[in-house]
Amino acid sequence: MVAPAARREAVAHLEQVFEVSQRRACDVLGVDRTMARYRSRRGDDGAIRERMRGLAAERRRFGYRRLHWLLGREGVMINHKKFRRLYR
Repeated sequence: MVAPAARREAVAHLEQVFEVSQRRACDVLGVDRTMARYRSRRGDDGAIRERMRGLAAERRRFGYRRLHWLLGREGVMINHKKFRRLYR
């Protein structure tokens, strides 16, 4: 199974190299057109991840709940479920 990102790249490649429409490229590859047009709206969490790593290195005994509390005190407001996902 090929990842969706790779399929999007394949569709774009066919469009550029063979100068075909997106509809034709998707039809040839057997890809849904909505998947080819998809753009993620998720923001970049790199800064939060780095700060989490720094806090976890400083305070090795703290779990994700206490780290979430520490970040909240620093002004980083993030949903506890998203924090848990990033922590994992």
